[in-house]
Amino acid sequence: MASNRDYYEVLGVDRDADAKTIKRAFLKLARTLHPDVNKAPDAEERFKEVNEAYSVLSDERKRANYDRYGTAEGPGGFGADYVDMSDIFGGGFGINDIFDSFFGGGGRGAQSRPARTRGRDMGITLRITLAEAASGCTKTLAYDRLAPCDDCGGSGVAEGGHETTCKRCNGTGRVVEVQRTIFGQMQSQSVCPECGGSGKVVDKPCETCEGQGRTPSRETVEVEIPAGIHSGQSISLAGKGEAGVRGDSAGDLVVRIDVEPDEMFERQGDDLFCEVTVDSLEAIVGKTVTLDGILSGEEVTVEVPAGCSWGQQVTVEGRGMPRLGSSARGNLIAVVRVVSPEDLSEDDLDRIRDIVASRAAAQTDRTAASTKKTKFRPHGRKRHGGSR
Repeated sequence: MASNRDYYEVLGVDRDADAKTIKRAFLKLARTLHPDVNKAPDAEERFKEVNEAYSVLSDERKRANYDRYGTAEGPGGFGADYVDMSDIFGGGFGINDIFDSFFGGGGRGAQSRPARTRGRDMGITLRITLAEAASGCTKTLAYDRLAPCDDCGGSGVAEGGHETTCKRCNGTGRVVEVQRTIFGQMQSQSVCPECGGSGKVVDKPCETCEGQGRTPSRETVEVEIPAGIHSGQSISLAGKGEAGVRGDSAGDLVVRIDVEPDEMFERQGDDLFCEVTVDSLEAIVGKTVTLDGILSGEEVTVEVPAGCSWGQQVTVEGRGMPRLGSSARGNLIAVVRVVSPEDLSEDDLDRIRDIVASRAAAQTDRTAASTKKTKFRPHGRKRHGGSR
């Protein structure tokens, strides 16, 4: 934040102000400080300060932490279920994009822009862990969007006002102009400058939203993430995108899932690969290895067979990732990694040396015995004709 000023002081509201009061104060300041409107050298910095104050005071969790601890995060953060998209999403649908749509989205100040009354779809990327993808989870997302105006209920009409059909375009939202040229009369069609393309005019627009029926807002929404979801798959939340102009349909919020790499498991389809380390002596005689599975509290037993070699794969069926929309699971595939033991005593080494020497002597004896059994048989001359 640009300064250490009190957030309530930045917005000019009391500490017990309700959500509507905080939003109105924010919008009033944002209109005058937005860089597209205010060309003062410090306008952008002041706008960022106002936006940060609003992003905290309009969020129930952040405001509670701020009131109690003086910081939005608080001593223990928010927990794994809460994600502030403004912190991780970057430019995407940032607050500046929200205000660009607000200042030019069908209200009184945007009549020269092309008509677009339906709200846009919004896309965000949500990162989750592999364990969360395996078990499924619920995430609370905090994000900025153009939401229906609280004061007019999304109609864009102030109390006592009325919405009527635009007389200039007769409700079509388009006007046709005829021009005379050397080639004859030419017709061109453009957005109606009177209604901004909506086909309707309001005699008394809502002052909060300037007749749009929507305002920049900090929103929270819960996203149910199913078990077994893959990176790149999306969850669409109907009507949670940008609100439409004067009650027109809202866009959707499309949440794209990005599953983070895991330190222990590598996912391939619905199968999970991991490494199991045994020493060379254990690889000779075999070993049972117990490791934590991908699901919480799950233990997986891997039976490393006797005589196992480096890189050998041991499959444990049904202990991989859950299959999306099914009760079945993929397999866990343990790749054996063989290492030399480092904790052998001198007595242990002596016994191993004896075994190696004994095996070498036995091998020598077997080789000698095999040589004695093989006799030298010279080739005789081939006889021609019968015997005498």
